[in-house]
Amino acid sequence: MVKIKEPEAIKRLILSDDYEHKRIISISAHIDHGKTTTTDYLMRRAGLMSDAAAGQALMTDSDEEEQERGITIFTSVVMLNFEIDGEEYLVQLSDTPGHISFTGEVSRALRASDGAVILVDALEGVMTQTETNIRLAVGAEACKPVLFVNKIDRLINELKLPPAKVYERIDIIVAKVNALIKKVAPTGYAKDWRVSFQDGSVAIGSAKTGWAFTMKTLEKKGIKPNVVFEKYAEGDEMWLRENLPLDDALLEMIVKHLPNPKEAQQYKIPRIWKGDLESPEGKALLDVDPNGPLCGMITKIFVDPKSKRPTLIGRIFSGTIKSGQEIKLVNMRQNAKVKRLGVQEITDILDMDEVPAGNLFSVFGFMCPSGESFVDPDSDMKGFEAIEYVSEPVVSRSIKPIDPQDIAKLGEVVSKWIMADPTARFFHDKESGEYRLDGIDPLQIEILTKRINEQVKINVSEPIIVYREKMTKQGDEFHTKSPNGHNRIRMFLEPLDEKTIELIRKKTITAEMPSRERATILRDEAGWDAKRARKILDIYESCMLVDAMSGVQRFDRIYSYLETVFREFVDSGPIAKEPVMGVKVTLTDATVHNDPAHTGYNEVATMVSSALNMSFLTGAPGIYEPVLNTDIKTPPDTQGAIIKVLTGHRGQIVTIEGEEDVVAIKGTIPTAETIEIADEFRSAAAGRSFFGYEFRGFEPLPGNLQEEIILEIRARKKMPEEMPSLSSWNRWVYKRT
Repeated sequence: MVKIKEPEAIKRLILSDDYEHKRIISISAHIDHGKTTTTDYLMRRAGLMSDAAAGQALMTDSDEEEQERGITIFTSVVMLNFEIDGEEYLVQLSDTPGHISFTGEVSRALRASDGAVILVDALEGVMTQTETNIRLAVGAEACKPVLFVNKIDRLINELKLPPAKVYERIDIIVAKVNALIKKVAPTGYAKDWRVSFQDGSVAIGSAKTGWAFTMKTLEKKGIKPNVVFEKYAEGDEMWLRENLPLDDALLEMIVKHLPNPKEAQQYKIPRIWKGDLESPEGKALLDVDPNGPLCGMITKIFVDPKSKRPTLIGRIFSGTIKSGQEIKLVNMRQNAKVKRLGVQEITDILDMDEVPAGNLFSVFGFMCPSGESFVDPDSDMKGFEAIEYVSEPVVSRSIKPIDPQDIAKLGEVVSKWIMADPTARFFHDKESGEYRLDGIDPLQIEILTKRINEQVKINVSEPIIVYREKMTKQGDEFHTKSPNGHNRIRMFLEPLDEKTIELIRKKTITAEMPSRERATILRDEAGWDAKRARKILDIYESCMLVDAMSGVQRFDRIYSYLETVFREFVDSGPIAKEPVMGVKVTLTDATVHNDPAHTGYNEVATMVSSALNMSFLTGAPGIYEPVLNTDIKTPPDTQGAIIKVLTGHRGQIVTIEGEEDVVAIKGTIPTAETIEIADEFRSAAAGRSFFGYEFRGFEPLPGNLQEEIILEIRARKKMPEEMPSLSSWNRWVYKRT
């Protein structure tokens, strides 16, 4: 339990309309660059831990799994009140994970934030997850950044670098961070958002020892930067902690350089809300109006490790949420009651009767997915844009309850965890009876299955790679019939264009949105014919179902069955029952019997699935594998050995650059080849290399491996061990007699 210091002060600051003294921020970094250690010192400054515990307790890593693994897995949210230069501030802080497995947690925290403290390890430099976090924070979610270059002590103690070389290393890091900011910053903000040691938006220090400084803190205290080297030489690191406390430097950056909610929502709202900004609702959002219409978003679900009860955490952008009131969940299209309301202090809730706009909040009493928007119960106000995730599920494990009677319970438990982390996916293969959990990488699946097993005892398979099935040209048109011969359907499949796939991936277009609005977007941004764009029947994953029929009677009677079969096809393609990606299905004709007794599910499913599978197989399809970008930093004398390991696992070299005393190798590598490759990298560089991964996308499996991998997957799934052919379905082709 967290002992909250001055809870009444926090309540007063939450309710206050003095937005100048509020900051809502996230701390983001590559794994092990020091986020949680840094956060400890802010917690100590706010009175939530002792001086001795700061930097050691890792207080926001409250989960047992986090403590055991020594990494942050779940975003922790905490309210901290500080006095800075005689003025009282409330900092609402999210400590986010740095591992690639949990980038979804980072994306969701940043949606609720206005600013981001980016941490970089001075020795490792800018790594893949640093780049990802800057793109997410600055680009996707319009969070203004500041930079903390951590672990300066490693340059002094481990590399024995002289002052000039240390400053040179810091300059390289700042330049790389600024290059990324310039590339992704909102239009008009690239210059203003660059970080600079001269203006005080860059701090350097050591969270391990608890010291840091900006140019402003040095000027204020009349201290020269070379004192750091002198004190390390004397072994007097405590002097640095006492005279250049880390929390002073960080809080100065947060207060002076990161925006308050009033400032931030002026440019953040146009990026995340696509309603009319001139409407009363739009103006309320831009003004952070606590008296305006209610509009907020759930950005995190905290599941209590012991009770397993979910607490929903989010942000109010306009209006005021009140305990006991009803709210409308926009995407779920249902109302929910707020039974308990407050603000989060890591694992506990500080209860409140109401929380106005411009604050984070916690609520208990209902369940919905992370990323859900909510409004007043009788409002037709638009929700927020979907949160964009950088990774897709590429690793799978099958799970089965030990007790078969727990099947229904398993579905409920998994559903709750998928709502908490929508980057994972739960799928039931009806033919095999297998339940499959797909995730970003093995660690994410391992954490999820461990959580599930605490509530339902399960057997879990070894992790396997999830491929994709994709066609490369338009397939043939097929006219198929139902088993009873009374119903027919005609369709063809073709690859969906990349622009439309991007609009689906970013959820700019969805199956639920009004057809005219969706058609306008497709016409303007993807070049669709407006009339055809209005006849989209369904969008699922990265695939689309389009109606090009005319004069078909009774189609509505079979549509729900057809949609179900279409989605099952997308989940499980004909090559090897792997997910299908990037396909447009166009229906051109149908005949539906006038007697409902002849239009049952099995009749419709057979003719629809036959046409889908056959048209797909005639479109030169293949298996696509997930590929990662990799970033390796290694001493020059180990470069050849590292490249040999990378290329020996079908890796490709993209760039090789010298950086001071290391070589930076950037490349790509198939996800399937990364199992245990970390040990090979360490061995090749005698433990002196640093590396990271980032999801790149799906690329065609090399031709010489296609058949081998397809047959391997089919054997594992107990499918016929032969390449798929039309013969499995051609008996359902309709032939006019």
